[in-house]
Amino acid sequence: MTQKTSNQAYKVAMVGLLAAVSYVVFTYGQIRITLPGGDATSIHLGNAVCVLGALLMGGLYGGLGGAIGMTIGDLMDPVYIVYAPKTFVCKLCIGLIAGFVAHRIGKIDSVRDRKHVFYFAVLASAAGLIFNVVADPLLGYYYKLWIVGKPAAELTLAWNIASTSVNAVISAIVSVAVYMALRPALCRAGIFTELSAESRS
Repeated sequence: MTQKTSNQAYKVAMVGLLAAVSYVVFTYGQIRITLPGGDATSIHLGNAVCVLGALLMGGLYGGLGGAIGMTIGDLMDPVYIVYAPKTFVCKLCIGLIAGFVAHRIGKIDSVRDRKHVFYFAVLASAAGLIFNVVADPLLGYYYKLWIVGKPAAELTLAWNIASTSVNAVISAIVSVAVYMALRPALCRAGIFTELSAESRS
């Protein structure tokens, strides 16, 4: 098996692991808030997995892991199932944006200055999660607007903005803290060599 094939297989396995983790924390670790009309929103750490994956593996693979796991979580839940396509797109974008800032701009996979790495990890997580704070509630709003009417859409929009904002703050703290804690051990183990910079986005 060539080095390129080995790296690709490793990345696919990591995407599967991230998907499993995001599914578990999103499905079993969430605090659900029931809204009028049978809808719901929740506080969860699924977005933290998207950001952590992007910091570790780059935007595409990290975002895919988080997006797949939370989309499966939506598909398995009768309340969230209609949001599965929106979830996949938003969570993938979190990863793509965070990965771009961390690896294309910050070059955190090749820099050894801990302050530099921390700064760009925070910046990357903020960029990806701020996008989600705007995009996730808006996409949900237009779905509700078209399906159940404007009053219900406006009510759920306010709740979704609040919960998404709380999720963003918690996810940013957790993802950066876990990444900075794991990074020294991963560097020593050669993980960043396996996840070559060529595939980062």
